Amino acid sequence: MTPASKAEIWAAVHAEHQALIDDLAVLDVAQWKTSSLCPGWDVHDVLAHLVDSARTTRWGFLRGMVAARFDFDRANADGILRARASRPADTLDAFRAVRRHTTTPPAALATRLVEAFVHGEDIRRPLGIARPYPPGLVAAALAYQLRTSVRIGGGRELAHGYHLIATDTAFDHGDGSEVRGPAIALLLAASGRPVGTGEIAGPGVLGLLRRHGS
Repeated sequence: MTPASKAEIWAAVHAEHQALIDDLAVLDVAQWKTSSLCPGWDVHDVLAHLVDSARTTRWGFLRGMVAARFDFDRANADGILRARASRPADTLDAFRAVRRHTTTPPAALATRLVEAFVHGEDIRRPLGIARPYPPGLVAAALAYQLRTSVRIGGGRELAHGYHLIATDTAFDHGDGSEVRGPAIALLLAASGRPVGTGEIAGPGVLGLLRRHGS
């Protein structure tokens, strides 16, 4: 798999931001309160997290982690409180304002792809909204997740012992029981998100899903 360039990554992230804005612009009040795939977060919370993340610089991330006593989940919760307006429409306006930002925490640029694709599905799936994602770039996000510890939002431990094969792009990773499916479904599974057994197949499916409670 050829690594994505910096320009390709930012172009994809900005395209995903705009697509999400378009999808969210038509939501009614009740839909904003829909539980997302992120435990404890509704759709509005996930959008607020995306706003906060788009605003975050490297130094800002470090300051936030110090304030949260290096608790990754607490830092994320603090970020939601900073960015979540009382009205979802105002949070959406804030997202419009940062949709083309290129600031990032001190992490690999691939984290921007992970965030755009996974949080996009965190919001869309509970709302019944479908989106076709670029499989090659989703695979780049998946490759990053599989190298990264669960402690900091990755999926290395979740996928350990499984052989993941994407059916819509060139991606083949790991040893063990085989799990096949579209790159976006494998990315969600490796990120601890629920996926249906109809989306992924192979002898390792039930074990992989059982590992993170799907």
